[in-house]
Amino acid sequence: MGNLLLAVIYVAFISLGLPDAVLGAAWPVMYPQFDVPVSYAGMISMIISAGTIVSALMSDRLTLKLGAGKVTALSVATTAIALAGFSFAPSFWVLCLWAIPYGLGAGAVDAALNNYVALHYSSRHMSWLHCMWGIGASAGPYIMNYALTGGYGWHSGYRWVSILQVVLTALILISLPLWKTRDDAAATAADGEQRETEPRKPLGPIAVLAIPGAKSILIMFFCYCAVETTAGLWAASYMVLGHGINADQAAAWASLFYMGITAGRAVSGFLTMRFPDHTMIRMGQALVGCGVILMMLPFSTIMPLIGLIVVGLGCAPIYPCVIHSTPAYFGADKSQAVIGVQMACAYAGSLSAPPIFGLIANHITVTLYPFYLGAILILMIIMHENLRRVFAARHA
Repeated sequence: MGNLLLAVIYVAFISLGLPDAVLGAAWPVMYPQFDVPVSYAGMISMIISAGTIVSALMSDRLTLKLGAGKVTALSVATTAIALAGFSFAPSFWVLCLWAIPYGLGAGAVDAALNNYVALHYSSRHMSWLHCMWGIGASAGPYIMNYALTGGYGWHSGYRWVSILQVVLTALILISLPLWKTRDDAAATAADGEQRETEPRKPLGPIAVLAIPGAKSILIMFFCYCAVETTAGLWAASYMVLGHGINADQAAAWASLFYMGITAGRAVSGFLTMRFPDHTMIRMGQALVGCGVILMMLPFSTIMPLIGLIVVGLGCAPIYPCVIHSTPAYFGADKSQAVIGVQMACAYAGSLSAPPIFGLIANHITVTLYPFYLGAILILMIIMHENLRRVFAARHA
């Protein structure tokens, strides 16, 4: 039964990734029809990100009340409705309105699923789970491209993704008894005695920040997502403007960063069978550092490409291993609240770091790209080592 539920969760994470890159794929066709500037895609993205932050912060309260399975089903259903709304939107401002439930649905399911897997499954499954997200994020633009090249229009692309979300909602609803069975089994201690089942109150963000070590892991998570999103968004521009690489070639090379993350997470799943989460995180940080150094080297135009791929491989284990280690650091009773705030910090990092570098590139130079990534990486490493010191002191 546990393996069957895990398969459902894997499919759920593929579905979670499906819509993430669809807007970018469809926007070149959408914005002329809505008669808005190309930059307005950022407005929709910001609304979605704001919604994900709000729902991630509410995930502990929702999961306590409904359970992870019901929260996942409700969130995916909300996302499906929002995507259907996108497909029928007659104007840009209607798109903005539908972006609100889309963001709210995405944040809650992300936090609930991550915490559920962290509590009930091994680290390798967390890595493979996020590999599934990469598959979904890669498939979304393909679906939209098929709709556009086949003459069906971007509306149909969104409609097809929405239908896939509806199918997944039905699958999760059917699987709800499996979620309950898994929770009941986890509630029994290894010696066969029933664990304490006193109802607890949800923890808000302020209460989470008061937990020793919480600030370190939250800043660390902010830094990781800042590195990942900045590296992905500005890679092509750095290669074109900083190294004179052809724009078409740079765009193709930039996609290798995400391929590196996806492939790296598939491999990381096997490595976690031998190495603990904190070692995997350190290995990932070391690889990111090597990639950043390679991008700084002036020897040839191939160095930025090699460095970017190495950064992607280094990013692979960090996100899933940070999530999976959270219950060990803070306890199963607090993990949902901490992971919810972690998700909010992740979205905040993704929302703020790339535009800040955009200002640096515009007003100073784009060649500071690897130095910007390196500075954020150093802060991430400091926060991780501080978290390890707090954890070691607590268990001394």
